[in-house]
Amino acid sequence: MTGFEKYLVPGKKGHLIGIGGVSMSPLAEVLNGMGLAIGGSDMNESEKTDHLRSIGVDVHIGHNAANLAPDADFVVRTAAVHDENPEIIAAHEKGIPVFERTQAWGAIMRDYHNALCIAGTHGKTTTTSMSTHILMAAQKDPTVMIGGTLPLLHAGHRVGKGDTIILESCEYYNSFHSFSPTIAVILNIEADHLDFFKDLEDVKASFRKFASLVPENGHIIANMDDENTMDALKPLNRELFTFGLTDRADVYAENVDRKGAQTEFDVMYRGKLFTHVSLRIPGLHNVKNALAAAAAAICLGIDPTAVTYGLAGFTGAGRRFEFKGKYNGADVYDDYAHHPGELKALLDAVEPLGYKRTIVVFQPHTYSRTKALFEDFVEQLRRPDIAYLAEIYAAREKNTLGISSSDLSKNIPGSRYFKTFADIENDLRKTAQPGDIILTVGAGDVYKLGESLVAGDVRAHV
Repeated sequence: MTGFEKYLVPGKKGHLIGIGGVSMSPLAEVLNGMGLAIGGSDMNESEKTDHLRSIGVDVHIGHNAANLAPDADFVVRTAAVHDENPEIIAAHEKGIPVFERTQAWGAIMRDYHNALCIAGTHGKTTTTSMSTHILMAAQKDPTVMIGGTLPLLHAGHRVGKGDTIILESCEYYNSFHSFSPTIAVILNIEADHLDFFKDLEDVKASFRKFASLVPENGHIIANMDDENTMDALKPLNRELFTFGLTDRADVYAENVDRKGAQTEFDVMYRGKLFTHVSLRIPGLHNVKNALAAAAAAICLGIDPTAVTYGLAGFTGAGRRFEFKGKYNGADVYDDYAHHPGELKALLDAVEPLGYKRTIVVFQPHTYSRTKALFEDFVEQLRRPDIAYLAEIYAAREKNTLGISSSDLSKNIPGSRYFKTFADIENDLRKTAQPGDIILTVGAGDVYKLGESLVAGDVRAHV
């Protein structure tokens, strides 16, 4: 218990700092819908702040102690809002309790009969999106919180009136330890976020604690093919519901047929055909993500037809192998992959598609990750026909390690390092040919480069 439960009462007054954020705006909407009086602040005006005002939420722009109503019952903040924020200082001075965003979501989930929490080092957004498609097809009217944009929702969230909530659940800073899953999905576990976790064993321990939050009558869904996942969960001595590509799993795939970017397969459940699936996104990693979503659907008692229809309508989440357009006859895609394991899955998915050349523009994400996983990045970035290296995206860090993308480039034969996007784009314009696939890859702002490239081609044809 976080203590937030006692504030989930109609009439209680809450203030959300960073209220326009991807996970804070749906939180405001859910709390408002429960009859609480919600207000908050954000640094910028946006569609989200406009929408919140339209449903009666009071939004201030800019952070100022005066924004906090003296009779506020509680404050919720994101991890990006620090103790020196004037509104946090004012809350502490007035004795108003301050909660983390994840604590609020964790308390809210207890009001739902089903809380489906999807975790893993990779594949969270895609699998959460697939599960959303399935539950929407089953007309379950779920409440959803995704860490990316889903075209079906035109957003990263939805507020439903059903008895099921689906949340993408992140391990960073042990965020998901505040959650209350009735069904916990663990897709895979790798060494990541090593600026917070000590090592792989520390990451495993975090996932183990997350799985232990599931009540005895709930379900822990685990990837049987992933050694780290199975190893992490073993000490719990709990019954696991498994998925994978082997028939030893409870839910597995048979008759996998890959045709270009499309994959068809049978979903098997304990030796019997559950349903047939046609996926419109490539890669065996996405077959596994679909199996995880199907396993969750089985635990929720969802009809097989809803799994088939839900997955058939899924064309990917924003920034997950997202088609951006064409440039000089080359297909331009964007992908969020920012860990060597994700890069491997992406390249494994692209190689069978039959392009003449694969061109990757990679923007590493954070100095600490680049240093910790340096050799693994080099190994994957040697695979494309041409690799462009953009400078490291700092995100929350300062470069105390003295590392640059040029260090990666020196270890990748034939790679091209440029300090600016403009320089990369100029070189790409001379390089791209019909039959190429160009992938802009990374968790930073590298997608802008692909959009600029495609836009230039459009202008050329106007």
